[in-house]
Amino acid sequence: MKRILLICLLFISSNAISQLVAGPMLGYSEMKEVLIWAQTEGTAEVQYAYWPMGKPADKKLTDKVKTVKDNNFIAQILATDLEPSTKYNYEIHINGKKQSFSYPLEFQTQTLWNYRMDPPAFTFAAGSCTYVNETAYDRPGKPYGKTMDIFNKIYGHNPDFMVWGGDNIYLREVDWNTRNGIYHRYKEFKKQPELQALWANTHHYATWDDHDFGPNDSDRSYPGKPWALEAFKDNWGNPNYVWENEAVTGSYQWEDCQFYNLDDRWFRAPNDDPDSTKDYYGAKQLNWLIDNLIWSKAPFKFIVTGGQVVSPSNVFENMAAYPVERKKLLDAIESKKIKGLFFISGDRHHTVMHKLDREGTYPLYELTISPLTSNAYEPMPEEYKFNTIMEGTVVTKQQTFAIMNVSGKRTDRELKISVYNAADELQFERTIKANDLK
Repeated sequence: MKRILLICLLFISSNAISQLVAGPMLGYSEMKEVLIWAQTEGTAEVQYAYWPMGKPADKKLTDKVKTVKDNNFIAQILATDLEPSTKYNYEIHINGKKQSFSYPLEFQTQTLWNYRMDPPAFTFAAGSCTYVNETAYDRPGKPYGKTMDIFNKIYGHNPDFMVWGGDNIYLREVDWNTRNGIYHRYKEFKKQPELQALWANTHHYATWDDHDFGPNDSDRSYPGKPWALEAFKDNWGNPNYVWENEAVTGSYQWEDCQFYNLDDRWFRAPNDDPDSTKDYYGAKQLNWLIDNLIWSKAPFKFIVTGGQVVSPSNVFENMAAYPVERKKLLDAIESKKIKGLFFISGDRHHTVMHKLDREGTYPLYELTISPLTSNAYEPMPEEYKFNTIMEGTVVTKQQTFAIMNVSGKRTDRELKISVYNAADELQFERTIKANDLK
């Protein structure tokens, strides 16, 4: 009898420690497959069931994946054999048991629109700089991380997907010198209750910046970057990475628009290097970007990057501090007649839109959207000396996010940018037409 009781207790204990820690989280969406991410507390078997909305009889099952300690008990699983232009319900099973939630579990596939119809309208959220407080390891004094309720507000806007612009976690001194420390920081971020509904119903794409790459202002010399790259790939669901063992650079489409995740850390020379020709993105990444921008026929080409590019102010976390490479990029955009560019950046702990007028061609726009939960600051005084800041777009001392909507006929697409604070109060709106970016 004692032996039977012990076996039962061991089974209960094993099942308890293998339950869901974070997720499910939706990664990329394509026409025929979707990636779904989850993390368990211990070793467990994870599987999803999914079916087109309103058609539960058409239920399909994913492969079963056993989570293991080596990658912090994370499972990335593909839902395949999907149909384009379809919304699906899904459920997650852990060790054969269906998990219950207070919110729906839904994903979508992208639309098969080309040669058939105008591309559909879509909405995405954007933000950067998420500091999750962990008292034992935080900087002393007033907590640096602010309300996580901002993610409930984002969820309320029902975006199709979210673009994470870097500093999505803040590695601490106890984290960045070990692989386990980096995985721990991701776990603390991913498990936050306010994120779970957003994870489960919105597709997510990400790049990084210094705080999720390594220490503050870290660059290519950071010795822990292979750990950081491994952890990033395990914790996000991007569809591709251009180089297998270098950088988080990649590109994806949503309907008719192209998005570029740039990596401003992996190839970057130190900020304090006095050489004006020093690398920011680096030649390999910059050449890939220019080639892909030439190839793309998208009406909007969104470049998502940690630091600012369009602003000409030579301040920290700005490409203007790397003048030769910035000029090479801007010259290529002009000489190769690249159309439709819009930059999305973060890092600066304030929100602002920049517009860089260029003689004989269209202006370049950049939305810097920051922070989501970390502390907020003012722009530096020298940033106001240039005429690139768009009137009425500076938001300081507040946490912010953007809701961006693309709509209109195929030949007349329009981007509406709406910026909100953590209380979901509208701070400003601007609209840009793709035909004005030619």
